[in-house]
Amino acid sequence: MVVGIGVRPGTVAEKIVHAIESVVGDTTTISCLATIDRRAAEPGMGAAAAMLGVPVIAFGAAQLAEVEAPYRSPLTSQSVGTPNVAEAAALLAGKGELVCGRTVVDGVVVAVATVAG
Repeated sequence: MVVGIGVRPGTVAEKIVHAIESVVGDTTTISCLATIDRRAAEPGMGAAAAMLGVPVIAFGAAQLAEVEAPYRSPLTSQSVGTPNVAEAAALLAGKGELVCGRTVVDGVVVAVATVAG
């Protein structure tokens, strides 16, 4: 499975991993973390991926904006240029189906999609 992540700048790795574990449970089935390019470069995102032993896949705002995601936020659109980050990133990276929509845990947005076979 692919985990899409939406975070504010400066979010620490432990907070990201805690949110993922709260939503996913068994993290051994995660193939990657997916997010918007400007958050992929954040130290917390890189450290979270390292803790989980997976890569971070990044997408530009324009790519994410093209995805038909269930949740669309005008505030997110104003802030980062796309109405959805976590769900759209998970869908783009996995090329499968959304199995867990936008879930917020302690300010971290998590969404999960399957990996197309």
